[in-house]
Amino acid sequence: MDQLRDYADARLVSGCIYCGGPETTREHAPSKVLLDSPYPENLPVVAACRPCNNGFSSDEEYLACLIEAVIVGTTTPDKIERPSIAKLLARSPALLARIEKSRYESEGRTYFSIEEDRVKNVALKLARGHAVFELSQLCSEEAKSFWCAPLELLSEEARETFDSAYVTQMLGEVGSRGMQRQYVVQLPLQNSDGNSSALGFIATDWVDVQEGRYRYLAIHEVEEVCVRIVIREYLACEVVWSQ
Repeated sequence: MDQLRDYADARLVSGCIYCGGPETTREHAPSKVLLDSPYPENLPVVAACRPCNNGFSSDEEYLACLIEAVIVGTTTPDKIERPSIAKLLARSPALLARIEKSRYESEGRTYFSIEEDRVKNVALKLARGHAVFELSQLCSEEAKSFWCAPLELLSEEARETFDSAYVTQMLGEVGSRGMQRQYVVQLPLQNSDGNSSALGFIATDWVDVQEGRYRYLAIHEVEEVCVRIVIREYLACEVVWSQ
């Protein structure tokens, strides 16, 4: 993936981005369990303490396996499309059984009951990592809003809004990766008297970490920080913090 050097004020973020404790490790954002090998070069990394670094692993494995099971409609490892997740389920009988227990049939279709707290825990962790890495914004407080849903369940209008590049009102933190990624879009206009002009907008676009596996959009607005995430081109998430 395209990697940029961060020129924002280093004093904005220090220590573990999740708990504020001492920085002892580096955490990938996103976790590699959501990606396939060979992994993209220059994966985003953020500062973390070891307990936080390790503390999200089981929930991330659960979410990665759940998404694959939902996509194919079964927890049978031989039918899972991603080889790494098939191996994970095969060597984790307790996790496989837990997800299988949540599976049910209704009107000829297969569904899975999700453990909402675990999904939210992972989504918030990922979003905090992207806010720090892209925007140099430490979002340690409670989120203003949060939602997750399958992309296919969004209305056509909602999906277009979610998937589009974002037109922002500000440049964001000076030197941050998010500011460096912004670009100007010019909309040509035709006046009633026949004269032409152009209206300029500042836009922020999605970052594709790995095609078909993971992408995110980090937005720094006047009064809030918003992070949108799509995992496996299936699960869409949005987290917003007040600033």
